[in-house]
Amino acid sequence: MSWSKDEMVDKIISLIEDGSSVNLGIGMPTLIAERIPSDKNLMIQSENGVLGVEGRPKKDEVSPTLINAGKETISIKKGASFFNSALSFGMIRGGHIDYSILGGMEVDVEKNLANWMVPGKKITGMGGAMDLVNGSKKVIVMMTHFSKKAQPKLAKKCSLPLTGCNVVDLVITDLGLFKPNGNSFDIIELAPGVTEQQCKLP
Repeated sequence: MSWSKDEMVDKIISLIEDGSSVNLGIGMPTLIAERIPSDKNLMIQSENGVLGVEGRPKKDEVSPTLINAGKETISIKKGASFFNSALSFGMIRGGHIDYSILGGMEVDVEKNLANWMVPGKKITGMGGAMDLVNGSKKVIVMMTHFSKKAQPKLAKKCSLPLTGCNVVDLVITDLGLFKPNGNSFDIIELAPGVTEQQCKLP
């Protein structure tokens, strides 16, 4: 009745044009680096200063100096490069990242994204999310369709503090692929067996 995380990842990969530069947010989006087919040429950028991320390392290949922005160990592909944060954010803010794939807490019909804090709860900060949603050419949000309290994350208006306004191009959840249109969400595709009524779209 819903897509698995791997099926969500594969759907996103199919949407990304070959030869693109891609930034992956913390959480579910990092799974994308592990499932990119060998015949698809994507350059994964991490805002801590890596271009050419390639999935997880094998146990005997782990290096404490090779990590992504979420402090997870990574592998790198041939031709990878390393640089400081100033250059990394220059790439992001300069519009050189084709796709940002980010997690989300809420997305609303006006393409607004909330993904960095819940008021009253301890947070580690926004990181590079605000730069990524405004600097990337396309933003895809990957998240579960409902919160732990069974509330739909696709909203008429975000109730949480915003990461960016009018920035989201597509949203993929375990129930389907959606596009905010200003008034509601266009259904691009639903997972097998899922109905529009189950999605509780605004």
